[in-house]
Amino acid sequence: MTGYGEAERETAAGTLRVEVRTVNHRHLNVNFRLPNALVRWEGELREWLRAHFARGHVNCSIRLEPPAGSPAARGLRIDEDRVQAYLALFREMGTRLGVAGEPDLALLTRFNDVIVRDEGEAEQVEVTPGELRAALDDAARQNLGMREDEGRRLHDDLEGRLRAIDAALRVVEERAPARLVAERDRLRAAIAELAGGVAVDPDRLAQEVAYLAERWDVNEELVRFRSHNELFRELLAAEAAEPVGKRLSFLVQEMNREANTIGSKANDAAISHRVVAIKEEIERLREQVENVE
Repeated sequence: MTGYGEAERETAAGTLRVEVRTVNHRHLNVNFRLPNALVRWEGELREWLRAHFARGHVNCSIRLEPPAGSPAARGLRIDEDRVQAYLALFREMGTRLGVAGEPDLALLTRFNDVIVRDEGEAEQVEVTPGELRAALDDAARQNLGMREDEGRRLHDDLEGRLRAIDAALRVVEERAPARLVAERDRLRAAIAELAGGVAVDPDRLAQEVAYLAERWDVNEELVRFRSHNELFRELLAAEAAEPVGKRLSFLVQEMNREANTIGSKANDAAISHRVVAIKEEIERLREQVENVE
């Protein structure tokens, strides 16, 4: 589910800024962008995020801005060891090749690795675990608030899909007996035409119709389908302490199974059309359920 949260916290080591972005995914997948000074906390950060999120792509970005006036706040520094290494190489080159002259500042600044970014890792003051978690929790809660708003809209959409499926199931239930009557009349007319005026045994015709009724019966599928719908609604309405997304995904699979069985037993254009409509709604449910924790 899509969400965004940010938090800022002042610490002795500088300003800590945390951003947490989430997008849809069936499983929990956490990625980090961390300054070198905080890389060692990645394991703990991952576990702290698991306390807030059960599913989704979670991208967490953390920055640490050193206090104003500190050496790290300038953002850049000279890599003195590298500069000394370059100077030694130039002098050795002059000695070996017999070339006169001394390297100057203009020459040294042509090498883009002598000036490096200073993120303040050398600072002795560090962010404490408590400060880090507090900022992360604030950003995560803000993200969850946005996700909850989206969740309410998602709930309404899922309810609409279920109502559409219920309406289609009612049509199937009403149409199912009529197709048997139509098939009985078709069989009677076909047999009469083939018999050429010979009387048809009504008991034998009744046996054939009974066989078709058993073969085409969809009552069990309709009962199970409605049971799935009812449980789906209960899970949506419940104040669950645990995530329900995976259970909803399972129910959607079972709905699809029942729809396929009803379609295979349809033998009727009107029912087949309703089954197609049901499967379209199930597919939309499947896509949306991936956004539900």
